[in-house]
Amino acid sequence: MMLTRKSFLAGTAAVAATAPFAPSRAQALTLEVYYAFPAFQRFHEPVAAEFRKLRPDIGISFRAPAPNYDEGHQTILRQAVANQLPDIFFSGFHLLPELARALARRNQITYLDEFLAAEGPGFAAENYGERILALGRVDGRQAGLAFNASNPISYYNEDLLKRAGVDGATLTRSWDNVIAAGGKVKALGGDIAGMAYDVHGWPDGWLFEAMIMQAGGSLLNEAGTAVGFDNEIGLAALRTFRRFVTEGGMRLMDWDQSRQQFGAGLTGIYFASPANLAQITGLVGGKFSLRTTTFPITDPVRGRIPTGGNGAVILTRDPARARAAWEYVKFITGPLAQKIVVEMTGYLPVNLKAAGPEFLGPWYEQNPNARTPVLQIERAGPWGAYPGGNTVRIWRAQRDIITAVMRGDVSPEEGLRRIVEQTHAMMRSA
Repeated sequence: MMLTRKSFLAGTAAVAATAPFAPSRAQALTLEVYYAFPAFQRFHEPVAAEFRKLRPDIGISFRAPAPNYDEGHQTILRQAVANQLPDIFFSGFHLLPELARALARRNQITYLDEFLAAEGPGFAAENYGERILALGRVDGRQAGLAFNASNPISYYNEDLLKRAGVDGATLTRSWDNVIAAGGKVKALGGDIAGMAYDVHGWPDGWLFEAMIMQAGGSLLNEAGTAVGFDNEIGLAALRTFRRFVTEGGMRLMDWDQSRQQFGAGLTGIYFASPANLAQITGLVGGKFSLRTTTFPITDPVRGRIPTGGNGAVILTRDPARARAAWEYVKFITGPLAQKIVVEMTGYLPVNLKAAGPEFLGPWYEQNPNARTPVLQIERAGPWGAYPGGNTVRIWRAQRDIITAVMRGDVSPEEGLRRIVEQTHAMMRSA
């Protein structure tokens, strides 16, 4: 059964976002932990509480969370210079290569390969598997271990779609179907929006890269020296974004406001992370029938979708603290902790045992909307980044241009030219 906000608050009353799990007299040390998104307190806190039951000798103290992955990444890079790093940091997958390489040059990261090997020959394969381990691997070494994993899905208001004469099962077949359905919902009138694909306001490039990858494209060329979407795939993505507005009935608004509007029953189709499932389910309540379905794929052979989420990275170089940090990372990526996280969010479990009957199996039976990201796991690909350390700046520049295209201020052709030009310039200046 999914944990409710009431039961969560009852179990964590008076615990602030930055409050430490204070060490008892038997505790030898307290680890400092830093993650992104304040809303993630809802699962970080109870997971840490469960860990403390098993290991009262290790305290966990959370720093105030970063607003998002990009800002957390920038904070860690600044703190590295001042040697003020936390013991554990949760890095967005797309920023992990840049982070690991920067910290490795300063000897400020502890790789996990030896810890994994010490657990025994079958431990990694039985708990994570190659696909999950690859999310945290940088230059052939295990820089981090996946904690949250997601792929983009579509949420839809089944009641609105039925009123508009649309079968929600057709949404996953093509973007033309999505746009046509959005237009029909918009035509219902009033304050209803047809759809929302909030790439223009997303804090990172995940939704942009998803549109490139699902068509068989890539963020970079094979050499990693230039963008990989300076072609018909990139142009089609921008044209599709514009069509969302002109034909699909999409309104350009803040991404948080967009989620609220969908939850209020005023948007037909909404694309987002499965990590928002519990939140959106709570917003919807009983106002309408909420359904989810898989992300449309244009290229059925090469099409992929980027795996969003974050991985736990151990930054302390002190041997005793690193061993304690590994115990925490091992626990939070284990089946019990993953059960807590998935039930509270909708994320994909990163532990293979977590989906079994002892943990999440019964919950999936009771919550079919949560199965959607699992159904497209075979399409999961890496969440890319740009070389040279300018990924955050590059996305912000790209987002401004995408917004101009969606508003109609810039043509898709001119928008692509500007994106490629500015991206290459920032890659060279890094």
